[in-house]
Amino acid sequence: MKIAYVTYDGPDDDREVLLAAWERAGIEGAAVRWDDPAADWAAFDAAVVRSTWNYVDRRQDFVDWAHRTASATRLLNPAEVLERNTDKTYLRELARLGIPTVPTHWVGPEDPIDLPAWEDYVVKPNVSAGARDTIRTADVAEAELHAKNLVAKGKVAMVQPYLDMVEGEGETSLLYFGGRFSHSLRRVPMLANGTRSPRAGHIGVDLRDPAPDQFALAERVLAAVPEPILYGRVDLVRLADGTPALIELELTEPYLYLTDAPAAADRFTTALRDLL
Repeated sequence: MKIAYVTYDGPDDDREVLLAAWERAGIEGAAVRWDDPAADWAAFDAAVVRSTWNYVDRRQDFVDWAHRTASATRLLNPAEVLERNTDKTYLRELARLGIPTVPTHWVGPEDPIDLPAWEDYVVKPNVSAGARDTIRTADVAEAELHAKNLVAKGKVAMVQPYLDMVEGEGETSLLYFGGRFSHSLRRVPMLANGTRSPRAGHIGVDLRDPAPDQFALAERVLAAVPEPILYGRVDLVRLADGTPALIELELTEPYLYLTDAPAAADRFTTALRDLL
């Protein structure tokens, strides 16, 4: 079995860990850039999208690549999932299905920029990664201006209240491979104290056991995905009343923190073999 580990031209802590796990399982793995024009995707039994972290400025190119590649080999996750998940307006659709999400004021070309009265704002675009083009501010005028500028660039602006709990409890990320729970982590907030956390674009973590209500919400979120998926990361926070809420569902290129969770790479590999 020959599998492409779909990546980019840059650092990726997960890459060698997962390729080594594939080798132990008898899988011939090869790291291939998604935007390599010489790549022969039909030569692989499957292509597993992993660290395609440079797609943000070329989302449509990435989506077009995904559909082309899916016609040449088995693409995981599927192209339809990647197209939907790379635009954070999917959160609005999940909220319409009754999934608890972080309160979000959406600002598109036809929407007023009349923001709610929150103490602290987080403003970000609907297509982003690693807190790119994201600000945190207590100044409503600054928040409105950033939202206006994002819309002027053709984006949809997402305005959310900053949740102080992330500096204490933190975000809880639940990792699933092949629909089965693998591991969970507490993630250090990227915008704590108005600054971004280091670690080469990824935030620091420690392993944690999710609470029953977090497990229940993660299962609801994944059940709302109609396609079969190989991997998914469900990022949760707690609202002021203690209710867990979805802040992001990562189905495209989530960092999996494989070096932090022993045996996680082997669980990923088992899920891949089962799916193929």
